Amino acid sequence: MTLIPTPTERLARARTDLRLGLPVVLASGDVRALVLAAEGISADRLAEARALGPATLAITSWRAETLRARPYDGDLARLKLPGDAGADWVASVADPATDLAHPMKGPFEAGREGAADLHRTALRLAKSAHLLPAALVVTPVTADLPGLTVLDADATAALLDQPVPHREVVSGRVPLSVSEKGRVHVFRPGDGGEEHFVCEIGRPPRDKPVLARLHSACFTGDVLGSLKCDCGPQLHSALAAMGREGEGVLLYLSQEGRGIGLANKMRAYSLQDQGFDTVEANHRLGFEDDERDFRTGADILKRLGFSSVRLMTNNPAKVRMMEAHGIAVTERVPLAVGLNPLNEKYLDVKAKKSGHIL
Repeated sequence: MTLIPTPTERLARARTDLRLGLPVVLASGDVRALVLAAEGISADRLAEARALGPATLAITSWRAETLRARPYDGDLARLKLPGDAGADWVASVADPATDLAHPMKGPFEAGREGAADLHRTALRLAKSAHLLPAALVVTPVTADLPGLTVLDADATAALLDQPVPHREVVSGRVPLSVSEKGRVHVFRPGDGGEEHFVCEIGRPPRDKPVLARLHSACFTGDVLGSLKCDCGPQLHSALAAMGREGEGVLLYLSQEGRGIGLANKMRAYSLQDQGFDTVEANHRLGFEDDERDFRTGADILKRLGFSSVRLMTNNPAKVRMMEAHGIAVTERVPLAVGLNPLNEKYLDVKAKKSGHIL
């Protein structure tokens, strides 16, 4: 019956539920787990969840390293909740905002018995919803839980591994200051995620390498003119170069904060104010250095008819990822602009820790 949600549609619904503070259910065979995002968990829902069975707080190994907790499962730690643990305890463990003011958060008892697959999928769900990578997991749950979104755990893990297909919704002519021959394409991902945009300058031939820029959305830099990064200058410099050549393609990808979302990016900025660099801030939050999915850019380029690019980037990883996903990079075009006294350290970390060529 076509009216029944597909696994992909259930996954999109689950992301929304978690962002609203609602629990979802992960089912694996006869075992069910109740999952709540740690971010924004209420005292009432925490109490109701704990009444259903044994509860653990799943955090990534990066966050566990900060807290000096044992990640027995390698990439994550399953922290057992103390008997008196409330919503404030969950929030303080999940969010590093008060780590320096209140450093003594342990000792923690980390679980090591049984498989951690459900906890791992719960963390990935929270990440995909642009929430802090921490999740309360209650398992096994035997009570009837009507109205909650139920996900098959194996199918969900497989979906989170797969590249997301995109379709073009519409395109329209947009005269720009760099070229009157501008056109904007809107691409919608098949998993219900945020739309991505493409600015095409002129009519570049599809059988030749196109001058291209994969630009991750940066509200603070692109819109507000933030001096903490070089994103805005890179965006405008790339468009200007395409305007001078008379053709090019700029992909504006909704992967704010290297894929962690604007709220988490602001959390990282707050940690930078405490003295941590951009990579250290991401790790304290529980994220990898870079959470972006470069398959998105490759998929959209292919759907536009391009198979090779002259890629405007300072990041060799982008070159490798494009080539790994079927887009030939015939030239890396440097884009070293935007240096100022307020982002000098940020760019230095980009070069030394993330391999950017600056």
